[in-house]
Amino acid sequence: MAVRVPAHFCGASAVRRARTILLLSLWAACLSAETTLTLDKILALADDNHPRLRAGSAQIDSARAGVVGALAYPNPEFGARIGGQDYRVPGNVRGLVSSLVFSQPLELGQGQQSSELALAAVRLAVLAEVRRAFFQALRKRSEISILSENVRLVEDFRRRLQVRVDVGEAGRLELYRADAELAVARTAASSARLQYVAALAGLRAAVGAPLEADLVLEGALDTNAHLPSADEVREVMLQRHPMLAWAQAEIRVSEARVRYETALRRPQPSLIAEMDRPPDTPTYRVGMSIPLSLWNKREGPIAAAAADLRRAQALADNGKLELLARLAGAYERYQLAGEQLRALEQGLIREAEAGLQAAETAYRLGERGILEVLDAQRVLRTVRLDLLNTQFDRQAALVEVDELRALELRRKEP
Repeated sequence: MAVRVPAHFCGASAVRRARTILLLSLWAACLSAETTLTLDKILALADDNHPRLRAGSAQIDSARAGVVGALAYPNPEFGARIGGQDYRVPGNVRGLVSSLVFSQPLELGQGQQSSELALAAVRLAVLAEVRRAFFQALRKRSEISILSENVRLVEDFRRRLQVRVDVGEAGRLELYRADAELAVARTAASSARLQYVAALAGLRAAVGAPLEADLVLEGALDTNAHLPSADEVREVMLQRHPMLAWAQAEIRVSEARVRYETALRRPQPSLIAEMDRPPDTPTYRVGMSIPLSLWNKREGPIAAAAADLRRAQALADNGKLELLARLAGAYERYQLAGEQLRALEQGLIREAEAGLQAAETAYRLGERGILEVLDAQRVLRTVRLDLLNTQFDRQAALVEVDELRALELRRKEP
């Protein structure tokens, strides 16, 4: 960007002129700078700043604190009593009596892992949603390009038609039809721009971090991706998806709770040490206190823990079925979109372009009317949009399959 230096600086000193030119250059660079973000950068922003991930990290810290508390020994109890005694028979001593009592309960008898796996599942969902929002914005930006090109085609045809109307080779009714088609094309292009703004807003919401207003996305829909067989993808999901591991961790936690509640039926003893200090001779005692489980055998807590275990097992089975159903649907959508994409790329696009050229040539020769040309233009626009939408559908299915395979969606930059 060229920078003009005001004339009244020409007489200033060389240092002042150099400083002024430098400041103006920096100012111009700031004005012309645009915030360009790639998919990796946006994923990094979401990974570092998304509120759901920060909440998951706090939950892990809470679970770690709970583990520390569970590993701590129970606190002992210490008591002291003071009183006095009087003699009842000759020879006894009267005076102050103090007693000291010390009691230590004895315990006879995985939340952190569950929290970490839950955070991994949330992270997968967040980054997958960011990828979908990113590709949705790219899709809407490509729609703007397609519809703007359609406006250019209609405008060019309308200009050539105006010339024919002016020389009397075409009727004004045809010009009115071209004007109506041009208005429709411009409206569609304006609607695409509004949808692109909405897509950028959705991307900002998915990232969960502030993005610049003049955001420019750098990237394209991935049309060269390849998936392994359905059986391989299913096996990877069953081995790696954090939700399945989280469900198994919850089952282990429930099993541990059943064992804990069952163990509590056994008496939990307390070690007791006492010392009495009368005025004449101190007395020492050591003993043990054992509660007797005569009436409360903890049937209720044990039954509740067993019910929670059955619930965790049922939820694990249900989660596995849901993930398998999602994977089957996403994989089939990916395959069908790939087949449709090949059909569009190999024939329909070229046929629509050739059809438009043939219709325009026939119109110039007087063999066809304007309606055939406008129809051919609409067909070409529709096929191009279908191609774009199919590419996005294939990309969205791939994002879901990657999420279910628990792939590392954020590629670490060097």
